[in-house]
Amino acid sequence: MQNIHILMVDDHPIIIEGYQNTLMATKKDDQTLVIDTANSCESANMLMQKAANEHPYDVCFFDISLPASADGKITSGEDLAKISRLIMPNAKIIILTMFNESYRIHSIVKAINPDGFLIKSDLTSSELAEAFQHIMFDPPYYSSTVSNYLNKAVVNEINLDDVNRKILHLLSKGIKTRSLTDHISLSMSAIEKRKKQLKILFSISDGKDESLIKEARNKGFL
Repeated sequence: MQNIHILMVDDHPIIIEGYQNTLMATKKDDQTLVIDTANSCESANMLMQKAANEHPYDVCFFDISLPASADGKITSGEDLAKISRLIMPNAKIIILTMFNESYRIHSIVKAINPDGFLIKSDLTSSELAEAFQHIMFDPPYYSSTVSNYLNKAVVNEINLDDVNRKILHLLSKGIKTRSLTDHISLSMSAIEKRKKQLKILFSISDGKDESLIKEARNKGFL
């Protein structure tokens, strides 16, 4: 028998219940699933620290949007995944999230390199079951939305660094140029220079931010 210790973290109990029911109903005959659950960064971190010292988890499911820890140092499932990588390096990490923006997906993949990455709006019970078994034996497993965004960026001739991606992301969220220095550790002149370079890269002839965002979105960067 294969005992698989699992941590599921989501702030919606009914979602965790759905995940549990799906995995229990579709597990292989030789698999025994032992599942712990948490609904906040605080409770998840406590379970992870305890498990790391006793019996590390084999698989961790992390939602990205979660209530922060009391000290404010752990604010998301992304932070929890980074902790898991440090204290339980052999645990497989599965990210489940409502985020489906190219910038966010790229940043999560770069920071965590998860063994599984599923977008909740894509997810069905059968895909969750398939993803789980795939990740157990032959990771990674990325849902269609994640794969499409990553493939678009790979085949695209435009290469953007993380700062340029963040500028595009913030502009697409309606952040004005004058406020970008609140979010990016660059001077206004440096940001303006990068914006100018981005407009050249994306062949924006009218110089408008709206046109830049539209073209970046068309090419799969947003």
